[in-house]
Amino acid sequence: MKIMDSIDYQILSCLKENSRENATNIGAKINLSTSAVIERIKKLENSGLIEKYTTVINQSALGRDLLAFIYVSLEHPKFYENFVEKIHENSSVAECYYIAGDFDFILKVVTKSGKGLEEILKYVKFISGVSMTRTSVVLSTNKCEVCLLPDSDDE
Repeated sequence: MKIMDSIDYQILSCLKENSRENATNIGAKINLSTSAVIERIKKLENSGLIEKYTTVINQSALGRDLLAFIYVSLEHPKFYENFVEKIHENSSVAECYYIAGDFDFILKVVTKSGKGLEEILKYVKFISGVSMTRTSVVLSTNKCEVCLLPDSDDE
């Protein structure tokens, strides 16, 4: 089933650049009426393709210059729910993924300093069931996409 066409793709591209872009401006960019743009955006929202609109906050502007990934292994799957609950309680953990492979989770953490990272590591290591961690500190970010548009051959 085809969810979107090339016009929808153009609308998504505009919204990806600026989710606050109004329908009139989008219509002018892609040569479509304001009402048609609004109708298509509603269709994309109702289909579930557009999940939400959000703000991307510059963490460095807040003094949070240290980005790291913490790989976590649990002793047993019975610790899964408690671990996830504890991770949700820590505001320095930006993302948490349950993964296959040598580790059970990858945590993306953002903090102000090495001391802040040390505190997060202690927090994680004290969660019941954590058996091992490995940490990678990010030196620079070469690509960071908040959302990905479908490839043109996906249309």
